[in-house]
Amino acid sequence: MNIGLIPLVSVVVPCFNEEAVLRETNRRLMYVLQQLAIDFEIIYVDDGSSDATIELLRRIQAADAQVRVIQLSRNFGHQVAITAGLEHSAGDAVVLIDADLQDPPEVIPEMISRWVQGCDVAYGVRTERVGESSFKRWTARAFYKLIDSVANVEIPMEAGDFRLMDRKVVDAILEMPERDRFLRGMVSWVGFKQVPVPYRRASRLAGNSKYPIKRMMHLATDGILSFSVLPLKAASVIGFSASVLAVIGIAVSLFFRLFTNRWVTGWTSLLLAILFMGGAQLVCIGIVGDYIGRIYGESKHRPLYFVQNKLGFEETKHAPYARRHSARAS
Repeated sequence: MNIGLIPLVSVVVPCFNEEAVLRETNRRLMYVLQQLAIDFEIIYVDDGSSDATIELLRRIQAADAQVRVIQLSRNFGHQVAITAGLEHSAGDAVVLIDADLQDPPEVIPEMISRWVQGCDVAYGVRTERVGESSFKRWTARAFYKLIDSVANVEIPMEAGDFRLMDRKVVDAILEMPERDRFLRGMVSWVGFKQVPVPYRRASRLAGNSKYPIKRMMHLATDGILSFSVLPLKAASVIGFSASVLAVIGIAVSLFFRLFTNRWVTGWTSLLLAILFMGGAQLVCIGIVGDYIGRIYGESKHRPLYFVQNKLGFEETKHAPYARRHSARAS
């Protein structure tokens, strides 16, 4: 860690339809950060909200010069919104935290303490998940176990995006241009010294979860396909197994035909064989197609996002750093 006497810490907060919690989120963040002997900035990223989120953020920023606001041109997704915040951050360290207050800002001082002691990443680990249904907790555990079993990097169990990263880790992440981003996997992949910070996850203060089952499945798919080729190997296994079963079926049919008076007759067995082979082929084609689709998306070299408006960045004394990243992003 290479910092001056008073380090600058950037706090990146992605927001999507969070009007119900933003005032309390900002109040708690300000209270926590003002107790510390640091300089800080809070960067709110509005990810195409359809409610009054951006209006509230404008008022919050107008009242405090330490607040920055990035308004994206549309909804690009949670992981891209975080990336936008990272690219506009100027801190010696960057904290990622969601706006819903499930990850408590009061844990940030512990993360900063670990950073000051020499750790490059201090990631939050949920010891308890308050207010979540049994189904939600079960699917979350299944998600982490699946990722852990197939990924080619070790991704900590029960660790989300809530974390602090040193500037060199942030710069390493920004050197990774992939579009289908799975940030907790990317942070694990870059390495450096990483330590867990246990905490009790709270229930949402208000509003609805922005990660329903559909989005969780999409995030799991990003994690698996971005950090593992196991699905491709599974496709090969499925194809090989289907071929072996077909050869066995042919051998059995020939045996009955040549050495017994019994025949393998009827359309049922033939139909089942066709359905099995067709299903196996479609599964394999789907897996390969998913990888090819991602290659196609990467080959177009489109920007990850576009910024509609920015507030508060002109006041920062660290503006040249932020402008450099902003120009690259836009």
